[in-house]
Amino acid sequence: MTEDDDFHIGLYENGHWAWNDNLEQMIYVSHRHPQEEEDTLDFYMAPTSHMQFREDVDLVEQDIKDIVIYTAPVNFLSSRLINMLHTPTGERFLRALVLYCAYALQVTDQMVLRNLELETKIRTTDSGILEDELRDNLSDIRVLVAKEYCVILTGADDMKPFHHMGPLKDKRSLPGKDARTFDIFIRLCIQIVYLALGRRNLHQIEIETHRILKSEAFNANESKSRARAMKVQASQSKTQQKQPAFIQDVIYGKCFRRHRGVFTHSPLLNEIFCPARPVDYRMLGLAVTKYPQLTPRLEFLRMVLAGSDKDLVENNIIVGIIGMPRDLFDIMLRFLPPTSTNDKSKSGVIPRMSAAKATASRASSMSAKKSTHAPTYPEIVIPPKRDVEYEFQFYNSQHLFLSDYSVVVARRLKTPASHA
Repeated sequence: MTEDDDFHIGLYENGHWAWNDNLEQMIYVSHRHPQEEEDTLDFYMAPTSHMQFREDVDLVEQDIKDIVIYTAPVNFLSSRLINMLHTPTGERFLRALVLYCAYALQVTDQMVLRNLELETKIRTTDSGILEDELRDNLSDIRVLVAKEYCVILTGADDMKPFHHMGPLKDKRSLPGKDARTFDIFIRLCIQIVYLALGRRNLHQIEIETHRILKSEAFNANESKSRARAMKVQASQSKTQQKQPAFIQDVIYGKCFRRHRGVFTHSPLLNEIFCPARPVDYRMLGLAVTKYPQLTPRLEFLRMVLAGSDKDLVENNIIVGIIGMPRDLFDIMLRFLPPTSTNDKSKSGVIPRMSAAKATASRASSMSAKKSTHAPTYPEIVIPPKRDVEYEFQFYNSQHLFLSDYSVVVARRLKTPASHA
């Protein structure tokens, strides 16, 4: 008996006989499934020795979202939150928030250095030219965050399934569930921004994100612990007292207004409805409405907001660690330490070091970490405005030149202060 005979199955095995009324005779019904023929087009026929994996892969936003979702506590996650992060509106909101936080930290450091230089230099009237450019850049990026934020709040476009009154907005409102979902969503966004900026400045990112989304009156950070909240408020008041007026003017912008109680609006709403600064109406429809002949500045913002990963790489656009080579990071997106042949012997054994030298090297490394404030990613350079862009600017009281999408965004941004 051969090996093939062991696997031979008879014609009338593994089945049963039954009477067929239509044929009026006994038929055999087999219990075996019909064997499917293999399609050679379903897989690649080349040998596996030809498989070559890519090494020049750049980091994309999806890599950071995967790490955040993987490391987040399971009891806080839900399919609803994960789907919100992967909608087109959610992705544009995340990109705009990453761009704003990165540029805000960059401008803050730059303004602190300019303030220190005043000890040896004299401030002139020309000093405000660069500060006006930085202030306008921050305000324009806040407009990009605001237009996506309003779509999330009002449940428009692809955010309809996540509205607290249902997709048709005809169900009973669930304010408690909506507030809880929104807080977790914002916390996930903050963690994504934190990883996108090289795992640095988490406290500043958290404070600034809650400030622009909810204003200082409805800041969610104050609900954590009263002692920590008082300490944060005290530190903020001290830093605000130490900061000169021109630094606050650059960081907060011309549209920063203080109101009391229900009249409080978030800084994002103030940027849209601001009579003190003209806004290009195309900013409200950027990455959603196609505009012909965009300026380099608007094209750069559109690329950062909704450009594909391939477009970012081809145009050499890096925001935080997004767009940097993947081989610089480990699997958890931490920077890999630089490898040096002097630290290790050829056999791979670390040479011994005396206790005094070890202590001294450890102390020097700690001091170097404390004194080092160099960014881990390149600075963001936004193209300056051109004279053509000023022709498209309008004051917020003039809505005649708005596109259809921009009108919807502008109307829906007028939400109550408790939701903003």
